[in-house]
Amino acid sequence: MADKNALDVLRERGFIAQTVYEDDLYKMLQNEKVTFYVGFDPTADSLHIGHYIPIMAMAHMQKAGHRPIALMGGGTGMIGDPSGKSELRKMLTREEIDHNVECIKAQMSRFLDFSDGKAIIANNADWLLNLNYVDFLREVGVHFSVNRMLTAECYKQRMEKGLTFLEFNYMLMQGYDFLELFRRYGCRVELGGDDQWSNILAGADLIRRKERQDAFAVTFKLLLTHDGRKMGKTEAGALWLDPKKTSPYDFYQYWRNVDDQDVEKCLALLTFLPMDEVRRLGALQGSEINEAKKVLAYEVTKLVHGQDEAEAAAKAADALFGGNALDGAVPTTEIETLEGNRRVIDLMVKAGLCKSLGEGRRLIAGGGVYLNDKKVENPDQEVSEDDFGAEGLMLRKGKKAHHRILMK
Repeated sequence: MADKNALDVLRERGFIAQTVYEDDLYKMLQNEKVTFYVGFDPTADSLHIGHYIPIMAMAHMQKAGHRPIALMGGGTGMIGDPSGKSELRKMLTREEIDHNVECIKAQMSRFLDFSDGKAIIANNADWLLNLNYVDFLREVGVHFSVNRMLTAECYKQRMEKGLTFLEFNYMLMQGYDFLELFRRYGCRVELGGDDQWSNILAGADLIRRKERQDAFAVTFKLLLTHDGRKMGKTEAGALWLDPKKTSPYDFYQYWRNVDDQDVEKCLALLTFLPMDEVRRLGALQGSEINEAKKVLAYEVTKLVHGQDEAEAAAKAADALFGGNALDGAVPTTEIETLEGNRRVIDLMVKAGLCKSLGEGRRLIAGGGVYLNDKKVENPDQEVSEDDFGAEGLMLRKGKKAHHRILMK
């Protein structure tokens, strides 16, 4: 076993929100190789930054000698978790879910070592989809109090708008997952975001009731800004780990531009830098904090997209802000011709810098749009082939959103 207890590592880096039977858990992690799991519902074909905290925690646990199970929710994904949702989730088909599971599996291998049984990927479709409902109710349902379930945050916030019985089953199914993983792999700990506390606690309690064995729940703080807003939201939507959904350059730029007050927290949670270095970088003041942000952006992009992409994104960012030649890592759109793309606002929509012509006009009127570093004054301003240099035409929205247009 590693010298440092995994719980100490996670607590020092700021992961831990809640635990149960913490002293017993600490001793078990100190003295045994513990199998633990985190569940990922395949609601999309990529993980996003909200999944990144539990993934990093899994990696720290694995480095400390423990065995992770990445549980794909092929079964629970057909219902949808009500936690944090004000409305019923979109129902996915089995084919959509299976496709998403395969995509997520591929992403997970970047963060965890699956060789020689050091980590496991499981899919709860293997045991949930063929359950006999009456048998399930008799074995599992009898241990769940409806009165207690209704006090859980994940259900309370849905009660006003209406909670379907479909979703009400979710806690039972997640609890059953933990029980099944205990029986199959000796899994003793479930980890997850703090919005999952009620569901995770239900599973640990089910194992203690059914198997008379110790089981533990650990939740992590959600990735929030210093003033309580959820991180990872961009104008284009979620910050995805798939480079096709969020380019490595845009991903890098997001972390390069976090608030000064969030730098140290992000370095601790999202990188493997030693904590002494995290504290040193987090203590930088004034313009020096920008160096810490560059380190943060580079390290996170390297973990998610690899060293080559991180270096390309860093080089592109330096080139843009230093006024030097541009690099291919800058988000780029190619057009065949200027026909239909002659106005700046047409190009903005095509490049995804605004969602509509109306939004583009408002941005230009507010003085926030630049063509080759010159402010665009007229919403109907047109471009010509002369605006395309060797590196293409550069559009900029505000200080940070750059996009290159190339002519084929």
